[in-house]
Amino acid sequence: MTHDPDGRRDIAHVGPIELFTPVLDDSADFFVTVMGLREVHRDGTSVYLHTWDDYQSWTVRLIQRDTAGIGRTYLRAASPQAVDRLKAAIDAAGLGKGLVTDVHGLGEVHLFTDPDGHELGLYWDVEWYHADDTDRPALKNQAAAYPGRGANLRRLDHVNYLTADVPATSAFLRDVLGARCTEQIVKDDGSPQAIWYSLGNKTYDLVYTEDWTGSRGRLHHVAFATDTREEILRAADVCLDAGVHIETGPHKHAIQQTFFLYVWEPGGNRIEICNAGARLILAPDWKTISWTREERAKGQAWGLKTIDTFHTHGTPIV
Repeated sequence: MTHDPDGRRDIAHVGPIELFTPVLDDSADFFVTVMGLREVHRDGTSVYLHTWDDYQSWTVRLIQRDTAGIGRTYLRAASPQAVDRLKAAIDAAGLGKGLVTDVHGLGEVHLFTDPDGHELGLYWDVEWYHADDTDRPALKNQAAAYPGRGANLRRLDHVNYLTADVPATSAFLRDVLGARCTEQIVKDDGSPQAIWYSLGNKTYDLVYTEDWTGSRGRLHHVAFATDTREEILRAADVCLDAGVHIETGPHKHAIQQTFFLYVWEPGGNRIEICNAGARLILAPDWKTISWTREERAKGQAWGLKTIDTFHTHGTPIV
């Protein structure tokens, strides 16, 4: 395991992510105009975007592809020594894919996959975001000025993947990455159907849900955090006026108690706009909360039933 009995965590947080889209310019416009991100870099096949309070130089890289889906998810280690410990554990599990040094804004990145084939990258060295005269904040403990437009997404919150084998993925997160499961959905036989794993004191960072198609390497959604619930209510109006497909919400999850709005960006990827309130996992000996099928059948926290597409839509579409 990569963490010791004293509670050391070797992963600090989820870093930047990559999203595939068949309509690069439309997806970029969605994130900039509707979600409130800032374009910070562009090359021949991709656009780099920044959420206003991400200390790193970019948050999302949109990549032109024939189909939508998730690219790499980058994980920042807690220290250079943590990189070595994690790399050893990943290699021992047979999931390492080698070293790359050409990722924009990052130093050495050790590539690997989870048991389902999703590609991840482990790093320590990172270029911090430097605001210019157009977005320099008044508060020097903030990465950039509050944009005051669109959904005003503050930061990346979590990634929810689809997986063909939830138990194998759960063991990998626990035993190799040193994450802890805060909540899970269990089947009638007690085996996990969906898992919520935390890397720090946030209630969750990496989520895996059983893929009903049996496919591997797909995405359920990427989530971004706002400061308040009220910004999510405003985001619903913003998305409505922009012609964005609103799948479900605004509403509140029973699992993890997150206030949410789910929309589809133009490329087809599901995006969650979320607010977890003040909820944190502070107990070092937190016991995993398990939800049964009967409990899930009661719907979301305020009684809304989960929309059918929430269980069937993933990217790439199969």
